[in-house]
Amino acid sequence: MKSLPMAPRGSSLPSPRLPGPMRVLVTGGAGYLGSVLIPDLLGRGHTVRVLDRLFFGPEPLAGAGPAERLTIQRDDIRWCDPGALQGVDAVIDLAALSNDSTGALDPAKTFEINQHGRIRIATLARAAGVRRYILPSSCSVYGFHPDLRSETSEIAPLTAYAQANARAEEGVRALATPEFSVTVLRLATLYGPSPRMRFDLALNGMTRGGLVDHRVPLIRDGRQWRPFVDVRDAARLLGDLLEAPIDRIDGELFNVGSDDQNYPLRTLAEQVSEALDGHPEIVLYGDADRRSYRVDFSRIRDRLGFRPRHTIPAAVREIAERWADGSLRRGPTTETVGWYRHLLSGSPEGEAVRLRGVIL
Repeated sequence: MKSLPMAPRGSSLPSPRLPGPMRVLVTGGAGYLGSVLIPDLLGRGHTVRVLDRLFFGPEPLAGAGPAERLTIQRDDIRWCDPGALQGVDAVIDLAALSNDSTGALDPAKTFEINQHGRIRIATLARAAGVRRYILPSSCSVYGFHPDLRSETSEIAPLTAYAQANARAEEGVRALATPEFSVTVLRLATLYGPSPRMRFDLALNGMTRGGLVDHRVPLIRDGRQWRPFVDVRDAARLLGDLLEAPIDRIDGELFNVGSDDQNYPLRTLAEQVSEALDGHPEIVLYGDADRRSYRVDFSRIRDRLGFRPRHTIPAAVREIAERWADGSLRRGPTTETVGWYRHLLSGSPEGEAVRLRGVIL
């Protein structure tokens, strides 16, 4: 893997940016990360095409930005027409079944979407003359290891979700050419408020439990390590990478997060409890989680100057404030696995989805 010049300490991504606004395709753009990313891209002056199944509805993108620069295409990465990639300068490929528990609903579909679907989009992008492709993957590919994991460490994906991510990484990187730039990101576990809010993520779920049940749920036994990054920091990085000179990111693999947000889950639960009024008690549930990994984020910090702006206590307090004033979206769609099960159960919402194409 080629080396990049080191950015000065405390700097952001390098300038100059690419000349003029770009036409960007974002798959899965109405999801948890996408609905934070899209307003950012529009605010930077880009024109955005979202390709999304809209299982959770289009509402997360309501008011995202100027309607004349935002197109929403209800479609699936597995069978969308290749024309969806025409006239596009860059692709950010977010579409996927989104975490380990979701992937476990149907492992075969997880590989079909998260591996083959994303490789298909990268293949179509290259054929359409798209200049750059960015794949957000996951640090979950590291699986279990007691030592710090860097981009050069051996991976050990334990779940269908993690295995599909690992195969997608390999598949899209193999497509890179001098004319088709590929960048892969391994995101830490996301947290924080989003228009398509998710309470099935570790910090967000702990915060919701503290607010609703006055208990912070902690999966046994809490000694598992995880890295974390705020969804707004991840969205900002994607926008910066989109505008970075290609020779700074071409062919690269980056862990995305920060060294000071690696935590055992019990420490995370303690931070959540401390940040909430009344300091709700921590309550253990479930079986012990086999996944545990600490991640080294020095590459993205030193080479690209990336440092998160958001902290865990601040995000907990913001979620609590927005929960109290009603501005944070609530309801069944905020629990991804539960909502998919609802759609698959023969519900009216599920029947409506079926009319638009095969569900999952």
